[in-house]
Amino acid sequence: QVQLVESGGGLVQAGDSLRLSCAAAGRTITLYPVGWFRQAPGREREFVSSITWNGGGTYYADSVKGRFTISRDLGMNTVYLQMNSLKPEDTAVYYCGAVAIAYDNRARFEEDEYDFWGQGTQVTVSS
Repeated sequence: QVQLVESGGGLVQAGDSLRLSCAAAGRTITLYPVGWFRQAPGREREFVSSITWNGGGTYYADSVKGRFTISRDLGMNTVYLQMNSLKPEDTAVYYCGAVAIAYDNRARFEEDEYDFWGQGTQVTVSS
């Protein structure tokens, strides 16, 4: 079983930056694709970004493209989401998920493709 723990959320002003971390415990995620999703109040969980197992492929939702950057530190068993130029509409609970397919290089955009999830971290952007 993989346990994922998100951290790095907080309350910031529009235009500020945050870096979210997704750390794995119990089992390594270094061979698995990892994605970030977010859920705002009253809305469905939506895809934000994903990264292939070796970091060779990164994917972004149009709403965050050019502002967010996903990366992974294989040695630290951690995936990061650098969020710049934050907007009030980025306010949501951010979740990381992992796909339990080793060496998978496909883009993973759908929530039901992910096998493990963290508990989420709140990001609030004030205007």
